[in-house]
Amino acid sequence: MRKSICLAIILAVFCMEEVPAQKIAKTKENPAVKAYSDSLSALSASYFAYFRLWDDLNIPAPRRVRPNPAFYKLFVPPTYYEAPIKEIFEIKWSPDTKIMTAVDSLYMGKRDSASAAIYQLPDLETLAAADRWSNNILRNYYLQYPGRLVNNELYLADLKPLENNQIVKRPRKERIKSFLQPETPVESLTTDNELLVVRPNFWTHKGNGYVQFTQHYISDNWYKGGESTNALLSGLVLEANFDDRQRIEFENKLEIKLGFVTAPSDTVHKYKTNADLLRLSSKLGVKAFKNWYYTLAGEFKTQFFGNYKTNTNDMISNFLSPAQLDITLGMDFKQNKKNYSLSLLGSPLAYTFMYISNDKITDPGAFNVDPGHKTANLFGSKFTGNLTWTIIPSIVWESKLEYFTTYDTVIASWENTFNFVLNRYLSTKLFVHARYDDGVTLTEDNKSYFQLQELLSFGLNYTW
Repeated sequence: MRKSICLAIILAVFCMEEVPAQKIAKTKENPAVKAYSDSLSALSASYFAYFRLWDDLNIPAPRRVRPNPAFYKLFVPPTYYEAPIKEIFEIKWSPDTKIMTAVDSLYMGKRDSASAAIYQLPDLETLAAADRWSNNILRNYYLQYPGRLVNNELYLADLKPLENNQIVKRPRKERIKSFLQPETPVESLTTDNELLVVRPNFWTHKGNGYVQFTQHYISDNWYKGGESTNALLSGLVLEANFDDRQRIEFENKLEIKLGFVTAPSDTVHKYKTNADLLRLSSKLGVKAFKNWYYTLAGEFKTQFFGNYKTNTNDMISNFLSPAQLDITLGMDFKQNKKNYSLSLLGSPLAYTFMYISNDKITDPGAFNVDPGHKTANLFGSKFTGNLTWTIIPSIVWESKLEYFTTYDTVIASWENTFNFVLNRYLSTKLFVHARYDDGVTLTEDNKSYFQLQELLSFGLNYTW
């Protein structure tokens, strides 16, 4: 009896110890707990593996660690953004939900379930918090260091990329083994290899030159009468322009035009000028925003040869008689497209200086100079528009419109040149110049404020 009781007690104790052991074994084999533990171990090992190496900029970050673009505002040159100021004036501010198309290879996001062709910005709450944090730092910076701001948001949005020929290329790496000291000592070691630094060239140069002719022949017994004439027209245009693709533009242009025509009816002068121009213009622009520039412009123009009335030696004009200098300050709107370029310069401040160097000029009033004086100073405002339009590859229209007013008088000029290109070396030019000036003195020979000049010629033409 006693033996049976002892055997039962031993069996009961053995069963009670087996049950917890089985439970503990099953708990250790849980795959979820094992995966979580393995992930923590891998993350910890990865962190400590790079912890001491991240101070070296030459060592790349792990593949799982990506740069955060949300804080880019803090690492670009000091720039004024609208968001930091806009944020504190709004009752409730949140970043706009932006979308980016799948063609943007720089963006790596998750697919939107609504459309397979559109990506959405991930984790907007994180981006909003980062943006608010950046804006708070920028507001404090604006208050403490307002003079250090060098850009604005509109300026950054309109930056132009450098052209391929203006990108600075790194010089090729030289093998330094050839420069090491050889086994046998030498007195000196020299090399012709030098470091070559290539800077982008922001200057562009172009030009156009032409020589063209016209002929008009009439026999002596032509039933309607008239006279035969020959005309020669030549011109040269040179341009040198500076554009740093960011905010500064400097344009320079030299125009020379000479034209002569035979005058059989003029017994005093065998040849007369029908086109005579020397004009130098410069324009300095500092970008304000988008296509608008603060602009200071200057222009000087005169002529080369004297011009006389028919059958007399009465001088109408000559070199530096007149000489005109225009200086303007205003805003310039520029737009350059594939087939046209447009410039609209509005100058509320404009100054024109007129000078007559030759005392033989018979009518200084034709140039807004009072009789007995050699100079005139005109103050007012001015508008200048320039358009170059390639209508089709063989037809190019160049137009220049000027309107200057002193609020008492008006001087307006509209020059139009139509260039009909036959090939690279031959072309036909049609030049039409209309002018209005109500400040001149009217005479018996000059009874209108409106003036017109037209030239049609054919000949050589070359552009580079």
